Parts: sequence; structure tokens; C-alpha cells
Amino acid sequence: MADGKYEKIISLPHHVSKVHPQLSKESYAAQFSPFAALTGYDDIVFETARYTEERSEGTDSQSIELDRKLSFVLAELEKGYFPEISVRYFRKDATKEGGEYLIFRGNVKKIDFGKKKIVFTDGSVIFASDVADIYAEFIGDTD
Repeated sequence: MADGKYEKIISLPHHVSKVHPQLSKESYAAQFSPFAALTGYDDIVFETARYTEERSEGTDSQSIELDRKLSFVLAELEKGYFPEISVRYFRKDATKEGGEYLIFRGNVKKIDFGKKKIVFTDGSVIFASDVADIYAEFIGDTD
């Protein structure tokens, strides 16, 4: 500005339009944000980084223990009760290898041995092959 080209306008107040509303800070910043050159790239990075567990194959002793616990549940069903249990089970991931272990708590309606599944009073179903463990107050400890 040493040459004095802008001396006449440098001290003038900032112009505010009477016709166009002033942009919010977010809108003003958005006009300077870069274009998404790789559409979906962030989703792919997130999906790749998302952690999944491998399914653990149980041992023979764990299988025997699950059968014992299921027999306790079955005994409660035969008494006419709908016992409340917590089931730790594996849910396969829909989009990538592996999955996650979840815990579901509910009242058992029936054990369907033909289709190898546990049916709960709320309509939820867990397949026996996905069950890792069963917890309930009425199930005794083997230790």
C-alpha cells in the first residue's frame, strides 16, 4: 500500500447488503471447504478400521457345561416357568469377516431342539450354535 492505490477506500466501513442475508459462519466456511474428491473414502476407512472379533470355537468341556446349563433352563420350562437368563452369543458381522460377542437378557419361551434355537417371550431368537455361555440365578456353579 505504499503506492497509495487504496487510500480512498481503506477506512470505509464494511459493506452490508440490504438485499442478501449475511451468511452464518458455517455457511461462510463451507464455501471454502475442499470438494470430496474420493466420495465414500471416509466410509471405507471407517469400515476397515472397525474392530470385529473372531468366533471362538468352544472346547468339549465348554460344550458339556452349556448342555448342563440348558438342562437347568429346560427343567424350569417344564415346571411352567419362563426363566430369565442372560446369553452371551456371537453375532456375525454383515459386511466383513468376524463379528462381535453380545449379551442378551430375556425370558425363555421355549428351546426348539429341532431347529437348535432358544426362543424368548419377546420373539427374539438365538441359535444354539451362536451361544458362548448362559447365565442365570437358578443355574448352579460347577466350581
